[in-house]
Amino acid sequence: MRSLWEQAGWKGHREGDAGVHRLQSLVLVNYGQASGAQMHALARRIQADILERFGVELEMEPNLY
Repeated sequence: MRSLWEQAGWKGHREGDAGVHRLQSLVLVNYGQASGAQMHALARRIQADILERFGVELEMEPNLY
């Protein structure tokens, strides 16, 4: 079964140095110089997209403070 991230096309997606692993769709990857804020922004965009497409609200794991 494909994850919602994979169904939505996020698997392998990259925005500069912040991206989603090409083989593990639930893993965010810093490919070099992405800041924590850039990684967090990508995670938030994914959350919003999944909510819009599937009506599922994802929780961030691990918790960020």
